[in-house]
Amino acid sequence: MKANVGGMDKWARILVGSLFVGLALTGAIGVWGWIGLVPMLTGIFGYCPAYSIFGWSTCPLKTEQ
Repeated sequence: MKANVGGMDKWARILVGSLFVGLALTGAIGVWGWIGLVPMLTGIFGYCPAYSIFGWSTCPLKTEQ
């Protein structure tokens, strides 16, 4: 599993996912808020299966020395 989520993308996923989960916990948006676990976990682990399918990556390129 090669990391394909990095930088601001990673932090945005964690923030938005946490927001949805927090709203679900308080009952503000119902059970659909638990869908926030998906972006939150992809941000935490740095890997998004959808990015792999499409061949996308927001991780910075590493140069070999």
